[in-house]
Amino acid sequence: MEIITVKDLMVPIEEYVTIHEEATLYEAVKALEKVQEEQDRKRYHYLHRAILVLNKNRKIVGKISQLDVLMALEPKYKAMGDMRNLARSGLGLEFIKSMFEKYSLCELPFTDMCSNAADIKVKDCMYTPGEGEYIELDTSLCEAIHMLVVGHHQSLIVTKAGEIVGILRLTDVFKNVFQTMESQKLKSENI
Repeated sequence: MEIITVKDLMVPIEEYVTIHEEATLYEAVKALEKVQEEQDRKRYHYLHRAILVLNKNRKIVGKISQLDVLMALEPKYKAMGDMRNLARSGLGLEFIKSMFEKYSLCELPFTDMCSNAADIKVKDCMYTPGEGEYIELDTSLCEAIHMLVVGHHQSLIVTKAGEIVGILRLTDVFKNVFQTMESQKLKSENI
């Protein structure tokens, strides 16, 4: 029986876009846009949706996702605390809509929000991955799926002997699941 590991599906760290924590959000968005334009679509079917953040020692200290960029448009989100679990907590749509009014979100014109966010330092809006978002290179795909599902993560940071060596993206895991389902279905139909 073939065992698929994280190593088989991860994107090597050298193929991921990085930015320094002192860079601006505009520089980060430009870097992401550039890598999306240049990405090998035959090798990677899905575009990168995050940027890894480096400190002065060139160590990865966080990441900036598309959602982090959107959250940076409205500074009041930061004052509201961690919003990542709010939607999963079972709160109704009316409550979520009432927060928009209660906190007076998006009072500025959209163009002003974008202009203001462009100069924010990456370190001030990056996401710092928690302990449950790191996975060893030789971990089985099944265990990786478990970590993605339980943590509701879009990606996991892949390590080898404590060093970051890659990123395991949910999109790549899903593509592998689909391809495996398809091949098994075809195999069973041809029996």
